[in-house]
Amino acid sequence: MSRTIENAAFVCEHCATRVAPLANGSYRNHCPACLWSKHVDRQPGDRAAACHGLMRPVGLDHRPGKGWLVIHRCLRCHHTRANRLALDDQRQPDDVDVIAGLSGLTP
Repeated sequence: MSRTIENAAFVCEHCATRVAPLANGSYRNHCPACLWSKHVDRQPGDRAAACHGLMRPVGLDHRPGKGWLVIHRCLRCHHTRANRLALDDQRQPDDVDVIAGLSGLTP
């Protein structure tokens, strides 16, 4: 499958925050204000999922080489996926207070 890099602005469908593209040129798959995401990928970056359900942040993980990850679970199909946090983004970093609130939850 081909990977479609989309470093584009979007409006969060959960909290209506206007989300800027990542400053490093990568693509952002979740809102930095509420950490919610949308189920658009079957494989990371392919934009091939038909579900398009909202994905709730349900926990945190830390992996060597990847760093801190937010765990998302789709409200529609219950698919679970880990996604890198954007803590060092210059324009709009992920909200550390929201991240701290997830620390007591488990996926």
